[in-house]
Amino acid sequence: MRVRLFGGFDLVSPQGQAVRFSTRKATLVFAALVLAGKKGRTREALAEAFWPDRGGTQARNSLRQALVDIRRVFPSGNRSAILITSDNDNLVLTASNDDVDVWLFDQKTSANDTAALAFAADLYVGDLLGAEPASDGVEWFAPYRMGYRRAALELVERLSLAAPRGGLLEELACERLAERLLKTDPSAEEAHRALIRIYLNRGKANAALRQYLLCQEVLRRDLGVEPEQATRALLSRQIDGTPDQNLAAAYSPAPAVPTQASISVPRRRRDQPSIVVMPFDNLSGEDDGYFVDGVVEEITAALSRVRDFFVIARQSAFVYKGRFIDVREVGEELGVAYVVEGTVRRGGSRLRISVQLVDARSRNQLWSDRYEGDTSELFAFQDRIAAQVAGALHPAVRLAEIEAARSTLPADLDAYDLVMRAFPKLWGQNSDSMKEAVAILRQAIVLDPNYGRAHALLAWCLALSAQYLWTDDIAGTIAAALDEVEKATGLIDNDPTALTACGSAAGLAGDTEKGLTFIKAALSLDPNNAWAWNRFGWAGIYQNEPEDARARFERAMALSPLDPFAFNMSMGVGATLSLEGRWKEAAEIAKDVVTRHPNVTWAYRMLASWSALADDLATARWAARRFLELQPDFTIARHAALPVSRRLPHLQDVIAGLIRAGVPEK
Repeated sequence: MRVRLFGGFDLVSPQGQAVRFSTRKATLVFAALVLAGKKGRTREALAEAFWPDRGGTQARNSLRQALVDIRRVFPSGNRSAILITSDNDNLVLTASNDDVDVWLFDQKTSANDTAALAFAADLYVGDLLGAEPASDGVEWFAPYRMGYRRAALELVERLSLAAPRGGLLEELACERLAERLLKTDPSAEEAHRALIRIYLNRGKANAALRQYLLCQEVLRRDLGVEPEQATRALLSRQIDGTPDQNLAAAYSPAPAVPTQASISVPRRRRDQPSIVVMPFDNLSGEDDGYFVDGVVEEITAALSRVRDFFVIARQSAFVYKGRFIDVREVGEELGVAYVVEGTVRRGGSRLRISVQLVDARSRNQLWSDRYEGDTSELFAFQDRIAAQVAGALHPAVRLAEIEAARSTLPADLDAYDLVMRAFPKLWGQNSDSMKEAVAILRQAIVLDPNYGRAHALLAWCLALSAQYLWTDDIAGTIAAALDEVEKATGLIDNDPTALTACGSAAGLAGDTEKGLTFIKAALSLDPNNAWAWNRFGWAGIYQNEPEDARARFERAMALSPLDPFAFNMSMGVGATLSLEGRWKEAAEIAKDVVTRHPNVTWAYRMLASWSALADDLATARWAARRFLELQPDFTIARHAALPVSRRLPHLQDVIAGLIRAGVPEK
């Protein structure tokens, strides 16, 4: 039998099969007995802990039923099983240390050899019971959870100090533990220190510096403090006997700015959008309080992964809970431009959550939405809300920033403002708007040659110009796009938008695999990035995976239903249908797109082909005429010769449709 409490609750039989108790309370009682160890726990303490709202007799009866459930799994006659014995009023669980992860963790962390510490590090796969206690409203486990987390932080420190005397396996175990700890708590300084030591031991000075600067940024943002002396002291070590200048500069009283050639680190720019998620108003009973706070925490965490934003830590926002305060005052006190507010209301078994985004300066509402779900799916509902809110807020804030850039006087424009002004041109998807976008982005690069996002977006614009034959020099434009991708690489490691742009450019230049690498990197940073999911869908088109591609497009649309680029997502769904030979359905989507977005030139071309293949020649010829009015120099031969066209699985079908629609071949 194996019992796992770290990261969740798992009980596995000797045959390797998962074992479940009949009730959730039985699971929690069993976990409590595991944590009590040889000392055990009194019946009275367990009854009060897990049935506090019931009278003494009823609570003890409930405990008795839970124990019956546990003993059903572990009958006393089975000598190899875990046993629960009773000494008067005290209950004790007995098992081998090897059967229980927390007991084994305690044993290994008390040892002095690095192999044992590495073993313990791999046991700690997450906080005690994961999210289990919170989902039941039970706070009894909180001290244990905090205690084991503190032990894990001490362990990662010890192991990082001992790893050089150990070996590669010990170092890797320490690295994995540090990353898990930071995923739960980005401000865990012990974990940052462990990674810094590991990078220094590997001779990766720049990686160590980057970890330090990330630690510094998180501590300043979330706690308003500087790294401890122990962390700063790590950077004074010598690399090959010579002090590393980048490391020394990182923590000196007047820090030098590291060059982009050495590293690219996340930082708050003067003009980076800043946002705070305020405590939501609970319009229901007190029982929903933990859920309301959980929603806010999940939304804050989801937004923190959108590297375009500077997100105020939940701890700072929490001080406003229960207070009525004007958003402008919040903006001034926290230094943010945007405020997210919300309410939660229960009606029977239904929960309704309303969320809005407000401009802190003007008090104008920029976006709002409402979500409904059943209490039976409380935490899946909470996760869905967080993902959808983060996905929807991204374009809403971007639109607000675009409007702010538009109102900025030309003499005051900086590189960020210029990039914001370029965005609407990117969505235009026609030759004229794309030329304007290219010119604006080149201006931004002149102002800031190391602005990775400007290079990335320029790469995408150039690749689009080649893809849609909006240039006479196809090969030269593709080469220029790939050159901009190379310039952006290394400057955009923490920018999902720029990574997506580079992935799109590489894919359009014919290198689907390279494009996928960028797109996946963007999604690993921001899993709620609608544009990245959209481009991931187009990659699926060229890999002839219509079902996977359609799921990606649908996820993009669910995350950002009002996105200015939604027409591109819709056309992606149409493309998946065309891969399956469902020409009529694909044509209906394209027809809707050209009706709503008459300036999206390429949609007419696809409508012409799909309609012809669906034997709707009237629509096909109308779309072809309209397309050729907008792009009179288009020929099928030029289109088919493009690198990305050659990778289209059903290229010959598309060509046949264009010919039937009346588009010239040469």
